[in-house]
Amino acid sequence: MLTITATIRVKKGHEAVMRQALLEVAKSVRAHEPTTIGYYISQDTTDPCVFTTYERYVDSAAMDRHNNSEAVVRFFGVAKPLIDGEVTLVTGTEISTKSNE
Repeated sequence: MLTITATIRVKKGHEAVMRQALLEVAKSVRAHEPTTIGYYISQDTTDPCVFTTYERYVDSAAMDRHNNSEAVVRFFGVAKPLIDGEVTLVTGTEISTKSNE
């Protein structure tokens, strides 16, 4: 299982737009990406300008399909001018999980 963790900081005042843009990606993932096993979004409780996604893929082809999807292209079209600094990405191989899904 491949994973990506992304941490995104948005410019102050643009939190709602970023939240909606991320939720649109999640909606597309649910509808169109059966090989994306999980797509989780969180917003920091102490700094609402910080968002994190945790993404789980069956393989690198699934990850590539997601990253090249229309939803991700649309997301970056909206999000790019709102992002404050660099997006931190960590790609890994999942070694343990506990899920109640």
